[in-house]
Amino acid sequence: MVVIKSGLERIGRGFFNILMTLGFVTRLLGAILKESGMCWRRFSMIRRELYFSGVLSLVLIAVSGLFVGMVLALQGYDVLKRYGSEAALGVLVSLSLVRELGPVVGGLLFASRAGSAITAEIGLMKATDQLAAMDMMAVSPIARIVAPRFWGGVLSMPLLTALFSMMGIIGGYLVGVKMIGIDEGAFWGQMQATIRFQTDILNGLIKGVVFGIAIALTAVFEGYDAKATPEGVSAATTRTVVFSALAVLTLDFILTVFMFRGV
Repeated sequence: MVVIKSGLERIGRGFFNILMTLGFVTRLLGAILKESGMCWRRFSMIRRELYFSGVLSLVLIAVSGLFVGMVLALQGYDVLKRYGSEAALGVLVSLSLVRELGPVVGGLLFASRAGSAITAEIGLMKATDQLAAMDMMAVSPIARIVAPRFWGGVLSMPLLTALFSMMGIIGGYLVGVKMIGIDEGAFWGQMQATIRFQTDILNGLIKGVVFGIAIALTAVFEGYDAKATPEGVSAATTRTVVFSALAVLTLDFILTVFMFRGV
């Protein structure tokens, strides 16, 4: 009886902690939306974060997208060749990238590079009492520190998603047309005839926006909530990568169910 009671207590305590964390995240999101006026009026604050989150991630996203597209073309060609449909390689590569791999892999890379950096930066500010000093000077840390980083991540993610998909298609073209020898007209022609803006490209960008919100919110929350110690900042950075990856994969399934159910 004691063991059962102890196990139920742990489950209940864990469930309560999850609900409490979700409540704190919701409150932080509300505070960010409420305090975002200053950073939008002074857009240079967001522009700096766009450079930090987006521009500094360009090389990682572009190179990763290129090689993912090349590998996808090699694997896809091997499968399509068995059914005599090699000319449809462009459709396979583009649909896979625009619908799924672009937003998902781009989101995972963005969380690893930019999300962890945002958490570490805010966490170090908290550990060195910079956030407390802002409070003492009647400067809102939410408006000055958290909100610009949140919006920088949200705006960067769909652009990086598009870049990843574009570089992946270029990688598929290099392997499929230049290396394997598929007809160039068939590669691009079938792709253009199959890809639709609303059901493919637009939905992929919507996924990028949703993933950007999830990753940026996780990053700023973990940084703002981190314990003011080196170990606390390190643990918060790790949680950002883990929780962001889980959020991206979970949201991808949910969005895919609603977006492509009737396609």
